[in-house]
Amino acid sequence: MEALVAILGLLFVLFVAAGVFVTVKAVQAAKRGVDRTVAQARRTVEDTSLRARQYTQPGVTGELAQLRLSLRTSMRATQEVLRTGSQEDASLSETLSLFERLSAHGHELDDELKRLEREPDRATIAARLPDLRERTERITHSAESLRWAARDRARKFADDDLAALSDQIDMEAGALRHWTREPAGESPVDGATAASGDGARTGRADGPYSWGPTAEEPAAAEEAPAITAKDPRTQPSYPWQKAPRAEGMPRTEGTPP
Repeated sequence: MEALVAILGLLFVLFVAAGVFVTVKAVQAAKRGVDRTVAQARRTVEDTSLRARQYTQPGVTGELAQLRLSLRTSMRATQEVLRTGSQEDASLSETLSLFERLSAHGHELDDELKRLEREPDRATIAARLPDLRERTERITHSAESLRWAARDRARKFADDDLAALSDQIDMEAGALRHWTREPAGESPVDGATAASGDGARTGRADGPYSWGPTAEEPAAAEEAPAITAKDPRTQPSYPWQKAPRAEGMPRTEGTPP
């Protein structure tokens, strides 16, 4: 009895632990989803604000907004291409590591540009703009090099796979066009000629595909014996029969017809 109670208690503890574990995992997954949604919404709002300042605020403020928008757009596009490609091509893992190092410089530059947007000394910012523009171009150029190299690699693999698939399809199409030929002893034309000759001799096509006589070719009936008249001279005579009268003889009186 005590063993049964211990087993039941152990099962209860295991069920409770499993429920807690599943609940924690679900909460963490929901939290990650919410964080991703909030981060994406924040990036969308910030990018929209940068585009608005780029066109509505000329001068230093608009230049800083343009640099930040160019940097963020290039880095985000490269990150998406590399992460998507690394799931199918393990060789991109090293490229992804290089991009992570480049991302550190990109975040540092983006934070610096963001701080300069709140700087009241516009003359100092204008003096630093050439250096900031050069750094932005170097980072975006490196990101674009990685992005286009990954795309070219994926396209090359796709072209090679398509070429191999086309060769296999051509071989299969050639095999399908290799029909089985008739035996060398008899050709289809000779067989058809022999069948037609047999049909001509018999008057009808009696073969494995014959459906019987048709309306144009009625079945031949057995010949019935001809009906001939009886010869009176060969017939037996009986006492009650009258003698036959010759044709053309005159009748006498008293003689019944």
